Amino acid sequence: MSSHQLLLVSGSLRAGSTNTALLSTAKLVAPPGITAVLYDGLARLPYFSPDDDRHPLHPAVAELRAAIRASDAVLFCTPEYAGALPGSFKNMLEWTIGDEQPGSIYEKRVAWVNVSSAPTGAADAHRSLRTVLSYAHATIVEEACAAIPVTRGDVHDGVVADPAIRAAIVRVLSALLPP
Repeated sequence: MSSHQLLLVSGSLRAGSTNTALLSTAKLVAPPGITAVLYDGLARLPYFSPDDDRHPLHPAVAELRAAIRASDAVLFCTPEYAGALPGSFKNMLEWTIGDEQPGSIYEKRVAWVNVSSAPTGAADAHRSLRTVLSYAHATIVEEACAAIPVTRGDVHDGVVADPAIRAAIVRVLSALLPP
């Protein structure tokens, strides 16, 4: 069995986020052969400016790009704010585009999980995410993109215990990084 590293990126900065809880759960239930790493640097990233996308990079940007390069795939989970991607999350995505090093987001296997239980289902945020990832030439793994509704009541101690939700997460991970 081969070994894969998966980077988990939440678009939420909120304590108690259902997006982050889903990814924390993914880290716990990752099948053998998948090492899942939760990225926690979103709040430390400076605002993106092409003028600053040069060496030496801001340490938080260098950390983000190194984490992406070290991973075989990236799984995103983001809320929708005001009908679009959260600003901090979009900022993070902008920092990924300028990386021209091998292993960057370019052609990296990516997917997302939508945890929204709202009637709109955060559809606009995920349409925007698809647009940005396509622009970055990431490889969107359609069979790993899923809607797995998670409510605050499903989250206990920062993770989801529900067996059906955990099984759905394992299916996403297995589709994103097959053995």
